[in-house]
Amino acid sequence: MQEPFLTTSHGVLYDADCLQILRCMKSGVIDTVFADPPFNIGKNYKNGYNDKVAQAEYLLWCRNWILECCRVLKPGGAFFLYATPELAVQFAPIMGERLDFRNWIALTMKGTYPRGQKLYPAHYALLYYTRGPHRVFNKVRLPISTCRHCGKEIRDYGGHRDKMNPAGVNLTDFWEDTSPNRHKRFKVRQGVNELKLMIPERAILISTDPGDIVFDPFGGGGSTFQAAEKHHRNWIGTELHDAVHVRSRIEENYPLSAAQKPRFSFDDLFNHEDQPNSLLRGSERQGMPARTGTYFP
Repeated sequence: MQEPFLTTSHGVLYDADCLQILRCMKSGVIDTVFADPPFNIGKNYKNGYNDKVAQAEYLLWCRNWILECCRVLKPGGAFFLYATPELAVQFAPIMGERLDFRNWIALTMKGTYPRGQKLYPAHYALLYYTRGPHRVFNKVRLPISTCRHCGKEIRDYGGHRDKMNPAGVNLTDFWEDTSPNRHKRFKVRQGVNELKLMIPERAILISTDPGDIVFDPFGGGGSTFQAAEKHHRNWIGTELHDAVHVRSRIEENYPLSAAQKPRFSFDDLFNHEDQPNSLLRGSERQGMPARTGTYFP
């Protein structure tokens, strides 16, 4: 087992293939998985990653890491998978082989462009599944929406505003405030659109309590790890290409936590080298190819 690239008081980051790390992990040890994989659409990540391979190869690779993420979930654990609608309808049946469906969360994606003879794309999907009945389900509330110009409330709530909870409105499965960070001052990786912090943050708040463990196989710019640090959740992640950017983000936002020894026994989440997990042994017997977490040869 390789040494972590980064440790904090709450987390551990490996600059490694996500399947390499997943296949070393014990079953049933993670409370929540949040995954924002590459979509195989030819996106330029500006790090040498090839985001356009044969679709069959891509989907086989996705099946492998999705099932591994399902395996490492605790009973009652949650799996959130961010994807385009086209990919989400292919990922959902794979997740459904091991998990129970909770929600298809629609996230508005303003500023996209028409694609051929199709409707104007205006949302991405965040699939929400759990391993059996959810262990944790926290109701998240949002502040009452106000106009950014005049400051007045946008909706009248059918004349029942005075009866609403002062803590705000319940979060639904339609999120209207989730367009990607496009301004450079909000980006860790220049020139690459990134998820807003609120997306993994809400997933974490819904499905975990302080001290629970979150896993992200595609660290990217590190938004999941920042959200976990912010809310005192422990975390494990992999990022093959941009681990340096993740480290910079954590050091900038949580300097007292960065480079500290984790407060949880992360080593207990892994199998010893002489005790590989059963799925890995089965994969080896079937000749299943090992793909990387953020790289294709």
